[in-house]
Amino acid sequence: MIAGCSHLLHRSGLYAGALLVCFGLAASAQASARAPGVKFPNTQLEPLAWTAIDGWAEDDHTAAFATFLNSCKAIVRRTKAAREARPVLDALYEVCRRAVDAKPRDAKAAREFFEQNFRPVRISPLGETDGFLTGYYEPIVEGARQPSDAFASPLYRRPTNLLKGGRMLKAATFTAKKGKSKRAGRKLVPFHDRAAIEDGVLNGRKLEICYLKDPVDAFFVHIQGSVRVKLDDGKMLRLNYEAQNGHPYTPVGRFLIERKQVAKDEMSMDRIRQWINANPDEGKELMRLNKSYVFFRETSLAEHEEAVGAQGVSLTPGRSIAVDRNLHTYGTPFFISAELPIDSEQPTTKFRRLMVAQDTGGAILGPARADIYFGASDQPGLVSGRLRHPGKFVMLFPNEIDPVAAYGGVPLPKPRPVIAQLDKKPEKKSDPKPEATTNEPKPAKHKPKRKQ
Repeated sequence: MIAGCSHLLHRSGLYAGALLVCFGLAASAQASARAPGVKFPNTQLEPLAWTAIDGWAEDDHTAAFATFLNSCKAIVRRTKAAREARPVLDALYEVCRRAVDAKPRDAKAAREFFEQNFRPVRISPLGETDGFLTGYYEPIVEGARQPSDAFASPLYRRPTNLLKGGRMLKAATFTAKKGKSKRAGRKLVPFHDRAAIEDGVLNGRKLEICYLKDPVDAFFVHIQGSVRVKLDDGKMLRLNYEAQNGHPYTPVGRFLIERKQVAKDEMSMDRIRQWINANPDEGKELMRLNKSYVFFRETSLAEHEEAVGAQGVSLTPGRSIAVDRNLHTYGTPFFISAELPIDSEQPTTKFRRLMVAQDTGGAILGPARADIYFGASDQPGLVSGRLRHPGKFVMLFPNEIDPVAAYGGVPLPKPRPVIAQLDKKPEKKSDPKPEATTNEPKPAKHKPKRKQ
């Protein structure tokens, strides 16, 4: 936990970290960085100079720009009312309008577009320097339209009685006061969990889209959120996430670690699959510990097209990420730096890349939490399965959003906003050092709302 603001660093004559939110004091541990419509509970933000971002200049900004432009297709279609309700979305809309006309001729011009339209801010959980990265992909599995002994694990479309928030109406009996007669009614209750659905509670409702050959495949398809089903007649069926039953996602790997069945440093999706296959009865119960259950819809995607994310645009392997939708806006660029197990099982691949938030997931919670989309088929699956690593996140704020406004009430060490000076050359002896006695934040006046 950060004890104050004595950790601010002097870089190139500027206090690049001077606006870091130092909510480390016990009295203010629940504080939120906030601006109108922009809230990051329990988060610290640090404005940076572009030159301070490791790997920024060397990245392929042409590829990043193409991914961002893909997000812009969805952003420019949003209504004025929707944009006004979300300041970051409204700011991205303005950037997208300029991006459509920009047409950068090369990587250098694409990089300049980002530098001219955004300001970089390092983002991390309170008291930490790193965020957390995982990976996901689109599985290719065997299946059939009709059930049989070989194909017996269904994938369902959304039930009509699944209501918002994972609820459903159920018959109930209410007793009037003073012992008067009872009357029947209905009440909202949680929707069926994984165990109930696997035991057949939805049978007879004609919700089955197809049937998979392997029940373990079905379990992991729910985690990934999209799938290519190679049908027994040779056709390819494309399915995307439609809805979820409202029960929280539970990572079952942690139970294997707690029970000392799998070592923490060996944990991966492949390792979980191996354990379930080797212990089918215990494996079935393990999978049921994750009560979350996903429903799908058929898409018209061609075989060569990538899966569609929650933003409604096709994902780009190696450039699209899933983020916490309760904190971030789809289309927001993030520069991520990490050492990852991509080229081998060891985290030795240097990953420095500008990504775009285009998707979400039940396990993706927090300000610096991302799931990297790697594409479809076996190799992306192998890479995704072994990815559980720390990484540094730099969020690109549109120029229309001033991060300084997020710190209302927090004393700053400089009378004028540092962020406005980041791209200027420092003046000699013009930056007084911040005094630790004046930089401690005030206790929070309220607690942030609990994430759903």
